[in-house]
Amino acid sequence: MKAYVEWKGGMLLEGKNAEGMSTFFDSHHPEQCYGTPMEIMLQAMASCSIMDVISILEKKRKTITALHVEVDSDRSDGHPKVFTAVRLRYTLISPDAELKDLERSVELSQHSYCSASAMFQKAGCEVSWICEVKAS
Repeated sequence: MKAYVEWKGGMLLEGKNAEGMSTFFDSHHPEQCYGTPMEIMLQAMASCSIMDVISILEKKRKTITALHVEVDSDRSDGHPKVFTAVRLRYTLISPDAELKDLERSVELSQHSYCSASAMFQKAGCEVSWICEVKAS
């Protein structure tokens, strides 16, 4: 896996993967148009896990009307300001999935499949989650 990042002026950066697909990064200032690198790390963790959960639920033949993850985090006070805790709240909207289906899918994602979450955990970050299912 390879990546390329180019400075575009100010604090705007454009990252590209090997296929040339772009992700933009910015810093917090009034003209900010994109997420910061740390925000995008949280989004990447949630995205990685959602992909796992969707795959697992589909294998269980569950209908997914919607699925989202709300991410909240804590960072250390001193530099480097690493993540010390990340809390994920999974919300699944489905006509046929039960809470146990979502909880098991998330458990498998977090303990076996999600490489992004594993990176956080192996760096000493506490990762926790809660799940809810709403009928559609």
